[in-house]
Amino acid sequence: MFTGIVEELGRVQSREGEKLRLDCQTVLEDVTLGASIAVNGCCLTVVAWDVDEGWWEADVSEESYARTQLGDLNAGDPINLERPVRLEDRLGGHLVQGHVDAVGEIVNPVPDLKVRIPEELHRYVVEKGSITVDGISLTVVDPAADGFTVAVIPHTSEVTTLGSKGVGDRVNIEVDVMAKYAEKLLRGHIDG
Repeated sequence: MFTGIVEELGRVQSREGEKLRLDCQTVLEDVTLGASIAVNGCCLTVVAWDVDEGWWEADVSEESYARTQLGDLNAGDPINLERPVRLEDRLGGHLVQGHVDAVGEIVNPVPDLKVRIPEELHRYVVEKGSITVDGISLTVVDPAADGFTVAVIPHTSEVTTLGSKGVGDRVNIEVDVMAKYAEKLLRGHIDG
């Protein structure tokens, strides 16, 4: 479980088949084998690392590459990194699983970010609700017919990948899991 508050802007070092090697510092401070780290909002498992050289590796399945924008990444690309939340931490964003629901497309860049998303996710997007874009917890300004808009403050633009994204760039989207659970629980009552 994550908060959507990016801890560090890392970089892709290499991708060799299913091995993805990432350069970073902060998220390595307490790393262990099997630890989870969110990369652009996608929960990955640490399988190797070197604190002194500042990198870690994950095995990423072809399924994950195909269903997220991780498959678009090249050596040198910036990435948003976050370690999982601890029970003693503040929850500064919202509950984020690191399970990408879909890939969206930027229609308008920051500061007035507009993202186009698949139609099946529209029902989970509400005004002032939470949504995750590339692992960043954001508040919806306006649910649009084909997606949503969010207002991105300068700080978020500077310390995440959002400041370097442009029209047509693909981003990982995770809708609020609480909305999906509420829908499932109510479905039997609504359908009946």
